[in-house]
Amino acid sequence: FAIPAETVQTVVDQLRTDGKVVRGYLGVQVQPVTEDIAEGLGLDKAKGALVNDAESGTPAAKAGLKSGDVIESVNGVPVNNARDLSRMIAGLKPGTEVKLAYLRGGKSEVATVELGTLPGDSKVARRGDDAPSGQARLGLSLAPANDAGLGDEGVAVMNVDPDGPAAAKGIAQGDVILDVGGTSVSKPSDVQAQIRAAESSGRKAVLMRVKSARGQTRFIAVPLSKEG
Repeated sequence: FAIPAETVQTVVDQLRTDGKVVRGYLGVQVQPVTEDIAEGLGLDKAKGALVNDAESGTPAAKAGLKSGDVIESVNGVPVNNARDLSRMIAGLKPGTEVKLAYLRGGKSEVATVELGTLPGDSKVARRGDDAPSGQARLGLSLAPANDAGLGDEGVAVMNVDPDGPAAAKGIAQGDVILDVGGTSVSKPSDVQAQIRAAESSGRKAVLMRVKSARGQTRFIAVPLSKEG
């Protein structure tokens, strides 16, 4: 799927300002509304995010959301599936008030929810600060894609040194690195480990499979800089 440009910009701006990506937190477990589920709930279309659980004490629970509710929109923006909801909430800051339109027992309801802070949000390395050397050599600042609100797999590119080898090969902010050297990656240290492995084997470049913000996947061979 394509990652909205505003989502990419939001997480990049947070990284530059705060050195970390702080995501909004609703506190629900959701699943897609399949055709079978829609039929069982008496819905016209298989759309929305079905709430499995609204965890006790979370913003969602405080706003009255319950298991079985189907969230249809956030601030008037349609929620087509569970992933849409996760992406929308992750793109908002804690403390933001959102209006959730949802169905309960076939009736339309609206709840105003003040988002909390996602537990476990952590600092994301900056280039030139505490970024691992492998990332710095490629000219990249990275974060887990899930933490950045940019998908469920891979490592998100949060910033790119315009003079670095990654930029020269067309890697851009908002891209998601799926694997490095044929190995799937889910966090920046995974990328670093594969870069070190490539260096140890004497390779002059490392092969990455990268997904663009538009959802297109490609292989890119990034030269390994000797500077570190």
